[in-house]
Amino acid sequence: MKLSGHTTPFAVLGHPIGHTLSPAMHNASLNTLGMDAIYLAFDVDPARLIEVLEAMRHMGFGGVNLTVPLKEAAYRGIPRLDESASRLGAVNTVEYTPDGLRGHNTDGAGFLAALRDAFDTEVKGMSVFVLGCGGAGRAIAITCACEGAGRVALSDMDNSRADAVAAEIAAMGGATPALDVAARPDNWRDACREADLIVQATPVGMKPGDRPLLEADAFRPGQIVYDLIYMYPETAFMKAARAGGAGAANGLGMLMHQGARSFKIWTGRDADTAAMTQALENEVYGESAAAKGRA
Repeated sequence: MKLSGHTTPFAVLGHPIGHTLSPAMHNASLNTLGMDAIYLAFDVDPARLIEVLEAMRHMGFGGVNLTVPLKEAAYRGIPRLDESASRLGAVNTVEYTPDGLRGHNTDGAGFLAALRDAFDTEVKGMSVFVLGCGGAGRAIAITCACEGAGRVALSDMDNSRADAVAAEIAAMGGATPALDVAARPDNWRDACREADLIVQATPVGMKPGDRPLLEADAFRPGQIVYDLIYMYPETAFMKAARAGGAGAANGLGMLMHQGARSFKIWTGRDADTAAMTQALENEVYGESAAAKGRA
């Protein structure tokens, strides 16, 4: 990668940010496309987010991604929102326009694309259990409702967040799924076993020593499990799900697809998704294992 005085910077912001793999995938795509650009990562306190985003606009950044816990802070602080961000209640992509900041959300579309890649399936008609109703979990729950899920069960350590997402889905109008708020942890096992699709959208599992929020007896054959955590080949949650007979995938596919959509928003160009996928697999599985898997 050759840098110059004309290099356009892009970035991902989070708090913390050390876990992110976004720079690896975006820089791989920028390199294969021959663009004079670089993608960086910065730790930003949520209270300073909007002023940092404005400063980055004046510094010439081409666009910014946001990860936990900044998505909801951006939703509250950015005045101009794309329909995707307005509907999903969170911002994961910031576009710099002549009129200022514009917030988008590519999580929902990225999740649906990843689900098709991993399991060759759609959410229409499914019973879905979403564990964690923060920025990404909220976006996925609402996306599943909009895509025709038959039932959506919601849970969060903060009961008010699950209740708020349930209220948003109920107020959408049109055909909405049956809703259930499995607020207490002792209800999660039953809610999980009843579901066709389980989405793990909490940060529990990002640390290597974290125990899964559900054990193997919460799962059964025929289910599919998607864990948004992506920095390990098999998370503890995935291991428990597979021990219970369910199929499981980590969040690498969603990371790639939402990032590719962000790239299109910023540049108007299609990202090199093959280069992005290879870079992510190299980071998580190791270069030799990733190459073997592609052979």
